[in-house]
Formats: sequence, structure tokens, C-alpha cells
Amino acid sequence: MKLVRVIIAAALAVVVTLGLLFLMHSLINSDLQADEQEEQVRIEDIRMPDTEIETRYETAKPDKPETPETPPPDIPEPDFESPDINPEGLNMDAPSLSSDINVSAGGIGGDGEYLPIVKVAPQYPRRAAQRGIEGFVTVEFTVTINGSTKDVVVIEGIDKDGDPTSIFDRAAVKAAEKFKYKPRVVDGTPIEVPGVRNRFVFELAQ
Repeated sequence: MKLVRVIIAAALAVVVTLGLLFLMHSLINSDLQADEQEEQVRIEDIRMPDTEIETRYETAKPDKPETPETPPPDIPEPDFESPDINPEGLNMDAPSLSSDINVSAGGIGGDGEYLPIVKVAPQYPRRAAQRGIEGFVTVEFTVTINGSTKDVVVIEGIDKDGDPTSIFDRAAVKAAEKFKYKPRVVDGTPIEVPGVRNRFVFELAQ
């Protein structure tokens, strides 16, 4: 009886072992098989139809407009209102000259004192005009050998009430920097003249 059981157990073991071997063999064969290649779909080539491009280098010119029989009427000039500033208020006194002024009749070639050629009137400051401020400014500068001015400084600035003010200083300096002179000539050579003064008077129209 015991022998029969041993034989049956051995037979079952053989069967199980053979089944496992068969299963392992089938799994190995399935992994080794190459993947099936996907089917490639070929897209037909797209071809553009042959076209002929025409290039034109000549363009039609526009017609010339006809000349009008009568010219257009003249446009009237606009009328601008000028500020109410008395031009006489922008007075400029001539610079004080030394007592030994000697203007040569021979012109530029001879010796002679400096003489004013161009004097520019200062622009009335808007802030002063709005406040009704009047006064005068005295400036001092040097006349150079070419007749221009340099080193312009304010010596005095007084309003109409006699009080010091600097409201006109900038306008006076800008105007003095644009002055032009005939330079002083000594022994045929132009020289600089320092200490030349000029007074600007600022007055509003009444």
C-alpha cells in the first residue's frame, strides 16, 4: 500500500515538472520573437502645378492734372496780437567810454577805441511782466579782440521802487553776450577791453 502511494507521488511530480518546463519554454519563445513591424503608410508626394510668373517693369504713369484757369485766392495772413510792452522801456544806455577816446579816421586799419556795432535788446521776463515789475540792470563785461563779449556779470539790479532784485539778471546777461563791438586797436593790434558796463532798463507800457 505504501509502495503504491510512492509511485503515484512520483508520477505526479514528473507530470508537474514536465508542465513547468513546457510553460517556461513557451514564455522564452514568446519573448524572443521579434515585434511585428508596424505597417507604414506612404503619403503621395504633393506636386504644385507649373505656373508662369510674369514680371512687368513698366507701370502706367498718372495723368498730369490740368492747369486751373484761375489761380487760387490768396490766403490772408493771420493777425497775431503783440504783447503790450513798450519798446522804449527796453532802453540801453551806451557804455561809458574813457576820457581819452580816439577814433581814428583811417578805419579799422588804424588805432582807435572800441565802438558798439550791434546791441541786442533783452527779452522781458514773463514772470516780471505778469507781476508788473519794472527796473534796471547794470552788467559788466570784457570786449575781446574780435569784438565779442565775455565774462558778463551783473553789477546791480534794482526795481522801480529802489529795492534790489534779480528777476532781470538772466535776460540782461543773455542780451549782453550777443553784443558786437569794433575792438580797441593800439599800434595796429586789437586788444581786449575789460570793465565795460551797460545798463538795461525794463519798463512796461502804461
